Order: sequence, then structure tokens, then C-alpha cells
Amino acid sequence: MSEQLPPQRRVLQLHTGTDEARRVLKALASEPRLRILDLLSDQVCNVGEIAQALNMPPSTATLHVSALEERGLVHSEMQPGVRGLQKVCTRTYDMILVELPRAERPSEQMLTFSMPVGAYVDFQVTPTCGLASTQGIIGFLDDPVSFYEPERVQAHLLWFRRGYVEYRFPSRVPGSLTIDSLSFSLETCSEAPLHNDNWQSDITLWINQVEVGSWTCPADFGGERGVLTPQWWEEWNSQYGLLKVWQVNREGSFVDGVRCSDVRLDALGITNTPFVSVRVGVKPDARHAGGINIFGRQFGNYPQDLVLTLRYH
Repeated sequence: MSEQLPPQRRVLQLHTGTDEARRVLKALASEPRLRILDLLSDQVCNVGEIAQALNMPPSTATLHVSALEERGLVHSEMQPGVRGLQKVCTRTYDMILVELPRAERPSEQMLTFSMPVGAYVDFQVTPTCGLASTQGIIGFLDDPVSFYEPERVQAHLLWFRRGYVEYRFPSRVPGSLTIDSLSFSLETCSEAPLHNDNWQSDITLWINQVEVGSWTCPADFGGERGVLTPQWWEEWNSQYGLLKVWQVNREGSFVDGVRCSDVRLDALGITNTPFVSVRVGVKPDARHAGGINIFGRQFGNYPQDLVLTLRYH
């Protein structure tokens, strides 16, 4: 009865402070249930097949499947079988993202802006380079002129060897308030021909033309399809990146909590312009000039575009 399925693309996002997250995490805190979800990663099975494959009694398999159904992690349907109706099970999600709690001051407020990958306002890129939407290549491969194409706004993946792309986010914090920190997150990796698991690149962030700091990506990740990567994009190409977060506060600049420079918030001049300029790329003189891939919400592993967050009080 088992049937092969195409790769799934659904992602569940959870916040640990919610009842839903607690219930889902409790359901996952079981080795047999994790084995069931692994079994259903690329096929549908009835309960009897699950029990046989995992060497457990049918009654036990039924209890675990019911627990996963209650939390929405498995979808079941009754279908005709050799001996009447049978319950056929499908895994609902291919990835679960859990946002951990963050301590905040009671008076702290936050503004968050999401920017599509293709909504850059300026660029300088050198080949290899290109843009891709969920439907296909935009313009031509390795042609910097393609970055001017009107269809660039539909891009969910762009890449280049050296240079930068620049975005402008609105700055809407009232002038009477104080900005405490700025953070910027994106999914990114190096850019190698096809892909390469040993291909370093120094990826740099600038805010309002001030160099904030660099992070060395270890690889151009491929060989395993990204959760959200469209089927038309060949598997030997770059498939996904790592989700990185730059933060600038009054103590300095950090990547994923690790200090990357001494640039402080007051050096960025955020309150002096109606927008925040964010430039990301690879410097011409970078020690590891291994290029960059930038993934949007419908490519790679993370369902988000470029995200800028301003915290203030």
C-alpha cells in the first residue's frame, strides 16, 4: 500500500510561548513518533504498514499516529482496502522552526520590516551571477545586466561572485524615542560553480554605508534539495543557506551573538534619514572571495525574505 511521494515543502513555525508549541514539542518528545515521521518522509503508509516497518504492535502504532494527528503533524484518511476501510497516513510538515523566547524590557517596542530579495535599489555584481524566481531564470546567467530586469522583483534567489546588493528599509521610529538595537537576518551561503561543501566566503554587511562586519560562510550548500527550493531548480546547484543574524547595539556588532566588530549603534546615523540602507555582499579584497547566494522565502530552507528589526523605547 505504501506510495512514493514527491519532496514536501510545508514548514511549521512555532513560538515557544504558545500553547500550540508546547503541545507540538510534547508530541515530538517520543522516539517512536519521530520514527513514524521519518518513515512518512517520502511515502504514505497505512497503520498496519507503520507497525510492521517499525516492529511495534498495531495498537501501539495507532496510539502514536493519533497523538501526531491531534497536533497536526500527520494527516490521515480512510480509504478502501482489501478488508474494508484502512487509515492511510501522510506527514504534514517537512520542517519545524521554533523561535525561542527573548528577554525584553517591559517598555521595549519593536518594528520589523520584510524585504523581498529582488527589491534592491542598487547593486554591483560580477559573474558568476544571476537571479531566479519560483518559475525560472530571470534574464541571462552570468550577465550583470539581468539585475536591471523589471522581473527582478520576483526573484527568490540571487547570487554573484563579488560586489553587493543594497536595500532600503523605512525608518519609522518616532524621533522622540531611543533606538536600542538593529538586527538584520537573511538566509545565505557561498557561491561556487554548481555547489561545493568546502568553499569559504567572507560575507559582509554595511548599514548606512558603514561596514558592520563580516561572517565567513564555510560552504555553498547543495547535494540535498532545500525544503522550499522549487522542483525546476536542478539538485546540483546551490540548494539552501544558513540563517544568519547581524545585530548592532550600544556595545558593538555581532553575528549570531558573536562579536564581529566594535561598530556601535550611534555610528550608523539611523535617526538622520527616512530609510535604513542595508548592503550585503563580498568585498573585492576579501580573504575568502567565494561569492554569495541570497535566498528568499520560496527558496532554500527558511520561509522568510530579508528582515530588518529595530528595537526602541
